[in-house]
Amino acid sequence: MHTRSFLIFVAMLALAGCDQINQKLGLEDPGKKDARLEAEGKAVGSACRHSGRAIEDCYAIYTWLPKAGVFEGWREMDSYMRENKIETIVPLLPPPEAPGAKKKKKLAKEEASATESESESKTAKAAEPAESAKAATKSDAKH
Repeated sequence: MHTRSFLIFVAMLALAGCDQINQKLGLEDPGKKDARLEAEGKAVGSACRHSGRAIEDCYAIYTWLPKAGVFEGWREMDSYMRENKIETIVPLLPPPEAPGAKKKKKLAKEEASATESESESKTAKAAEPAESAKAATKSDAKH
């Protein structure tokens, strides 16, 4: 009897700690993630409208956020600004980079430097025969 209650207790503890374990492992409940992204989209959409950005620009800048949430926030802020006669503000900072953009830029730089190195080595190899031909011509001229 005690063993059974102990196993039930251990199972309850394990289930209670799932959220904490998932957070430590970097796993997120899909429902919570969708709700978080939707809320972020609404906040970003309203900020975009307040700063005078077109909804299409907002979609292009914040591609990782759901368009429905961005639009809802933009629309709510638009009606709020119209009702209260609030003017748009000019953003002072450039828009943020999308998640993973730094990795993409780093890979692009590495590819560019690799291509540049290849072209330099090809140029150097092409110059070698020309230099040896010049040296041979100079030695022939001396004789």
